[in-house]
Amino acid sequence: MTMRGPRLEFAVGAFLLLALASLLVLAIASTNNKWGFGGDSYPLTARFSTIGQLRVAAPVKIGGVVVGQVSEIGLDPQKFDSIVTLSINSRYKDLPADTSAGIFTSGLLGESYIGLTPGGDVETLKAGDEIALTQSAVDLMQLVGKYMFAGGGEKTAPAAASTSATPTEEIP
Repeated sequence: MTMRGPRLEFAVGAFLLLALASLLVLAIASTNNKWGFGGDSYPLTARFSTIGQLRVAAPVKIGGVVVGQVSEIGLDPQKFDSIVTLSINSRYKDLPADTSAGIFTSGLLGESYIGLTPGGDVETLKAGDEIALTQSAVDLMQLVGKYMFAGGGEKTAPAAASTSATPTEEIP
């Protein structure tokens, strides 16, 4: 005899509901509880000479705590600097005017993020202001290449006082 009654249908339905609920939890966790409705945030911009692997939606952190995200990356056609627009949560609206921004990497090969370091200025950054103090991304592969191939492995001899093979004569 096969079990084809309401118990089987209930078990299959419960299993499907559990699977859908699990997918919903996974979807919420992967979007960091942000559904793209904008929320209460304000824009700040920062210029960098190089941004490395920084992407739109990368986190903006202060002391390791996420306070916003990168909303746009553009190029200045005159200076050829990268202009990064940050969307900062309105709870952190009183950032000092001398706040600095740097592009960092989580771990050795992790994601890039923008780290903000608040200063001590009494003036605050307003919506649309530009962060003046910036530190561009460090290209790890370029640094490794410079270290490995710098000088081509040649050893240079220290400068000696005299390198001639013949003795010098004293003049009386």
